[in-house]
Amino acid sequence: MTTTTFLTPTTETFDEDVLRSEAPVLVDFWAPWCGPCRAMKPTLEAVATARGLRTALVNVDDHPELAARFAIRSIPALKLFRGGELVAELAGARPRNELDAWLDANGA
Repeated sequence: MTTTTFLTPTTETFDEDVLRSEAPVLVDFWAPWCGPCRAMKPTLEAVATARGLRTALVNVDDHPELAARFAIRSIPALKLFRGGELVAELAGARPRNELDAWLDANGA
């Protein structure tokens, strides 16, 4: 069984934490002032825990360089990485069934 890991990568650690990970990593770009981000947080945590999915939480206010690097235009924004490659993207708050379906469709 895989254990869920919640990471808070920085600009300096993102490549190591996410891109060099042997396991798929779901990255949530968010901000504390974002209502939809706060609303989605319990769903995201529940899905990640249920799946044992390595999850990285990137606060776009604290790490604007990462937001720019990955062309974040609105939040919440989810990006799924596997083997150092971006394999899927999802924007906006979503209910659990949509998040599960998106992850299933993308092999996470």
